[in-house]
Amino acid sequence: MVYKFPVKAVDKYLNGLLGMTIDPDFASNNYLYFFYTASAGDKYKQHISRFKINKENELDLKSEQIIIEVPIDLEVSAHTGGSLAWDKYKNLYISTGDNTVPFESDGFAPIDRRDNRLTFDAERSAGNTNDLRGKILRIHPEADGSYTIPEGNLFAKGTPKTRPEIYVMGCRNPYRMSVDPETSIVYWGEVGPDSGSDGLQGPRGYDEFNQAKKAGNFGWPYFVGDNKAYKEYDFATKKVGDFFDVNGPANKSPNNTGAQILPPAQKAMVWYPYSMSKEFPALGQGGRCAMGGPVYHYNAALKSDTKFPAYYDKALFMYDWMRNWVFAVRLDENQNYVRMEPFMETNGDFRRPIDIEVGPEGSFYMLEYGSVYGIDNVDARLVRIDYNGGNRAPVAKIETKDTIGVAPYKVAFTSKSYDNDDDDKLSYEWSFEGNKVASTDQNVIYTFQKNGIYNAILKVTDAAGKSSLDTVVIKVGNTMPQVAINTTSNTSFFFPKASTFNYKVDVKDNEDKVIDAKKVKVNLDFIAKVESTQALVGHQEISPSYNFGKSLVAKSDCKACHQINGKSVGPSFMQVAKRYSGNKDAVGRLAKKIIVGGGGVWGEHAMSAHPQISNDDATEIVKYILSLNAKKESAALPQQGTITLKQHLGNKDQGRYIFSASYTDKGGAITPLTKKETIVLRPAKVQAEDADVFNNVDKGDRYVGSIHNKSYIAFKNIDLKNINKLTYYYASANHSGTIEVHIDSPKGEVISTVNFSSTGNWEKYTELSASIKNPGGKHDLYFVFIKSTPPNRDLISVDWINFE
Repeated sequence: MVYKFPVKAVDKYLNGLLGMTIDPDFASNNYLYFFYTASAGDKYKQHISRFKINKENELDLKSEQIIIEVPIDLEVSAHTGGSLAWDKYKNLYISTGDNTVPFESDGFAPIDRRDNRLTFDAERSAGNTNDLRGKILRIHPEADGSYTIPEGNLFAKGTPKTRPEIYVMGCRNPYRMSVDPETSIVYWGEVGPDSGSDGLQGPRGYDEFNQAKKAGNFGWPYFVGDNKAYKEYDFATKKVGDFFDVNGPANKSPNNTGAQILPPAQKAMVWYPYSMSKEFPALGQGGRCAMGGPVYHYNAALKSDTKFPAYYDKALFMYDWMRNWVFAVRLDENQNYVRMEPFMETNGDFRRPIDIEVGPEGSFYMLEYGSVYGIDNVDARLVRIDYNGGNRAPVAKIETKDTIGVAPYKVAFTSKSYDNDDDDKLSYEWSFEGNKVASTDQNVIYTFQKNGIYNAILKVTDAAGKSSLDTVVIKVGNTMPQVAINTTSNTSFFFPKASTFNYKVDVKDNEDKVIDAKKVKVNLDFIAKVESTQALVGHQEISPSYNFGKSLVAKSDCKACHQINGKSVGPSFMQVAKRYSGNKDAVGRLAKKIIVGGGGVWGEHAMSAHPQISNDDATEIVKYILSLNAKKESAALPQQGTITLKQHLGNKDQGRYIFSASYTDKGGAITPLTKKETIVLRPAKVQAEDADVFNNVDKGDRYVGSIHNKSYIAFKNIDLKNINKLTYYYASANHSGTIEVHIDSPKGEVISTVNFSSTGNWEKYTELSASIKNPGGKHDLYFVFIKSTPPNRDLISVDWINFE
């Protein structure tokens, strides 16, 4: 069904919309419930209202009935909750945030009791038994637009200094809530405070997934996580008092209008900080934004081809907006937590899930916010997740080495297609010049007779008729230029002292009779630091535009709140770069801020703490951000010459030189083609843990250990030109043995041999040198460790190998 919303409804209601739900008796009464912020002059409050849908399927604005009002201090633009849900008894649940400024309590409990600090005190709201904020309310709407109070709420009707609507109190921001339709148990994600580490005021911040089987107090702002207690704190004198009492915390705030002694605190079901959780390590680390529910119930009688299977029966689904994951939580027969497992871990492609519901057909509907907080994201979307328990479509995949040539051009195509259903028989359709099927063979050779650019398309179909396509572009009418970098210098390493690199770039092209020297580009770039996964010559995908800090940003949650140049909830990186341009203290100060969090410079939104990020990595992130305002240049070089490598001086054993040469031809009969050759030079001191191949060893963060007889590590594609000595930095508790260097395989030609002896213990490292022969060209080097006579296990640990 499609419902029409008047334009003025968008302005008045939907722009301030926090939550929405359909009445459980919608078929008979046509009510929609809205949770939105309303205004009367300069006064604001939140309404939970219901509206009629008329016979024309339009929202009737005149039909509004305000069911309940919630106070709001609008100057606090955070923590408003906003979920609406029903239980099986048609009780309405409403989640409300603590409506408190979180930015001036250092990421701990906001219990500022000073005068004129009302909005900085969550004791007035979440800790107040007489206030509807920081709560989950439970009411029963009636036919006349009023409501009644169900039995079993936290405070009986008529209890002094309490609101009977309260089912759960002590919430910070229960932004997404769900009620199990069978058990009426309430689940919610609690967005926690920001401190990245424990402090004098109490524990670090935790997000929570909570479960309320019955009414209760869930602790905020006095407790967090599994009832980790905060301390009394005087914001005026900075004096720290005693821990709050979990059995009955005392609300002594002058802003409290409710009871002073509160109900005992209930601990969270699942809790996790910014860094890795000891109790729930599967949840990872980074920014946090917990969202809770739904619980799925399998219905065997439901006729649906897409419903989730019985495997997920009674599983609670919980998700995190920042970390982009969904977990299925398994509960026992008493709905107690048992374990959790990732949902769609390898192919979920979640883009900040912000709500999940189970549809009537048993599929899941996920609302995804999109990549960046505070903007209109182009990748925001509503997706449906169906379960396919039957036949799966095959995966078409073309493999060919021939993609560029001149007519007549013969190309060999191989199908590497597969089907996850092992017994499926596949059929093939190849198309090369239009939609006409040229072959139904699994593999085919085809000759393109005319110059042009073609899409080679493979359609693979299984016996049930499901299919998929793969496409490869074939260019006919030109050939790739040939670019060669000739040098007598070593092409794998640079050395501790300044050295020279001589070169000559030769270019040939079959179609260009004369090579245009202006189209030959020769450049040298230096990158100060790279990841260990980018470390090795021969397998890395490193380019002149690579930046270590940029790669760290790409893997972090930074992009949730910041864009390079665009507007978001946080400043753009370019704004930061311009503000701190020329500030010598900026790197250290901003790196610390990334780790511990903070706010107040760019507005009221605070930056989350990132205690899991090391100071070195935070420094690299800041360097990258500040570099965005700097002019970027690489050294343009002649086609032949000698250059001095000295940019690495003062950057000990780190960095990469990237020497590149490219040529773009004139296009032949179709389109210009560019060929680029690159030499990447790395430090001559190579860390053992950065090897390409590990066999029967343990790779540590700073060394390779647990090396036994015939264990080996290998470095691929190494040039030994001008190298005549290796130095190992190793430790061995009580063994002697031999290190052999083989080329191209563990049993290849031996080009270096050295005997090692015990250093006395595993903490004592020493240097050991050996000569090495240059076999010419580039080779894979296998470092094989030998001790044939027992005991011959745990022989040696190697920290680094220096090529000299």
